[in-house]
Amino acid sequence: MPKIIAKDVPLSEITLRRYEKPYAMPRREAIRKLCLSLGLLQPGDSRDVIVDVLQSVIETSNKKEFITSEEVQKKVIALRKKQNLSVNGVAGSNIRRQIKRLRDLHLLENIKNTYRITEFEDIETLFTDRIQKFHMSQIIDRVQEYCRAVK
Repeated sequence: MPKIIAKDVPLSEITLRRYEKPYAMPRREAIRKLCLSLGLLQPGDSRDVIVDVLQSVIETSNKKEFITSEEVQKKVIALRKKQNLSVNGVAGSNIRRQIKRLRDLHLLENIKNTYRITEFEDIETLFTDRIQKFHMSQIIDRVQEYCRAVK
């Protein structure tokens, strides 16, 4: 009888972390905690350009406008300089990689080489509808299948 070997490459994955409630913290810190909570940023990681990428797209989407990756890069540089942070990691290729990570989580969408928060929707609604109800439920269902398989 032939062996059936499953690939060890996940079809999807998500990391979630729980932090303290967001009482009166600066906007950048709240976005940073969101990135940490969603596994987009690792605890203690000094390379946090994704925070500024997300902030740039949120601010643009709040105005119901689209933004290109080049505009994101300019906004990220400006935000980091304003906060006296290092501008390491702001190369166009890295900005596009961070945008892709946000797209993979269904927080951003691409329309004709421009980006916006998906459907200009509220981030909390996106998390509930796209991540919690859709993405996480599929992962939980599959884990339950493996639980049944090992009985």
